[in-house]
Amino acid sequence: MNIHEYQAKDILRNFGVVVPEGKVITAPSEAISAAKGLGTSVVVVKAQIHAGGRGKGGGVKLAKSPEEAGKIASEILGMNLVTHQTGPDGKKVNKVLVEQGLDIATELYVGITLDRTVGQLAIMASTEGGMEIEKVAAETPEKILKEWVDPAAGLRPAQARKLAFGLGLSGDAFKNGVKFIMALYKAYTATDASLFEINPLVVTKDGRVLALDAKINFDDNALYRHKDYFELRDLDEEEPLEVEASKYDLNYIKLDGNVGCMVNGAGLAMATMDIIKLNGGEPANFLDVGGNASPETVENGFKIILADPNVKAVLINIFGGIVRCDRVAKGIIQAAKNVQINVPLIVRLAGTNAEEAAELLANSDVKMEVATTLKEAAEKAVASIA
Repeated sequence: MNIHEYQAKDILRNFGVVVPEGKVITAPSEAISAAKGLGTSVVVVKAQIHAGGRGKGGGVKLAKSPEEAGKIASEILGMNLVTHQTGPDGKKVNKVLVEQGLDIATELYVGITLDRTVGQLAIMASTEGGMEIEKVAAETPEKILKEWVDPAAGLRPAQARKLAFGLGLSGDAFKNGVKFIMALYKAYTATDASLFEINPLVVTKDGRVLALDAKINFDDNALYRHKDYFELRDLDEEEPLEVEASKYDLNYIKLDGNVGCMVNGAGLAMATMDIIKLNGGEPANFLDVGGNASPETVENGFKIILADPNVKAVLINIFGGIVRCDRVAKGIIQAAKNVQINVPLIVRLAGTNAEEAAELLANSDVKMEVATTLKEAAEKAVASIA
């Protein structure tokens, strides 16, 4: 689950991570009073959407007076902000953060995530703050510092000092940088996050170290332990079909293609999307119905897939392990009765009770094409819309 920048900073502040003072507002008039209350000659007005690149899209601007802050807020609020992460349609700005301006000397980068290859948290730091870390990794990987944290020992002060030294910090900035990194790690582990990104992390001319921007992604599987964080979810920032799918505990992600996919298991779903592309098609979604798929689950999956107007064909690829193929077949038949399936349907069922499933489908009046292999299924799906 993603949250807004201002929400991330509120959380970080509670763990002793230093962030600029600011106030989130929803009306231009509120921006004027917020700017006055910050007591700095310059404030920053920042659009609050779940996407990076806001500054390049015109969603982050400096104001040299409270009145100018109000004017900028009126321009940003309600705008459709387009960035490299929003797609061409952009996202509507409903909130802005009015934040104190800082006397910045240096912009850096610090991030924390799980490195699954070694089973440890990785703290990444770079002197290239303000840039996309993916671009830095691709073009100048030597500028990314990494420290892996033993889960039993936790982050050691020596590791934090090593990162701060590698970032070129000295004097008060060095001490504050070490404190910042230690506090950030504490916040990450305490909140069950999957990603922290501070970009940029800024050093002021008087040696303070602050998170000028903050991105937090939470591990959805741990949100039951953080119900207060779950309340921070902004449904307006999420794809409507993904929100709808979450109501039925379906793992769904909308994509830009036209072949709808219904699969059980994340790995098989990824393989299915890959083979669709290999055959010249484009998947319209990732949809994992899970290992306990019932006829109701399959029917709801159909509803979600077919609600996407870009879908021109549906490929069902089920390997029956825990989930039984006959239950999926019943779901297909049930869905056909309750949902209008007006696109080609290609079905491949293998594994537990596959023979029973084939008999159920053969005796139904559902119009479909049956495939025995994944390759055949992908070929038929792509050919059906060619």
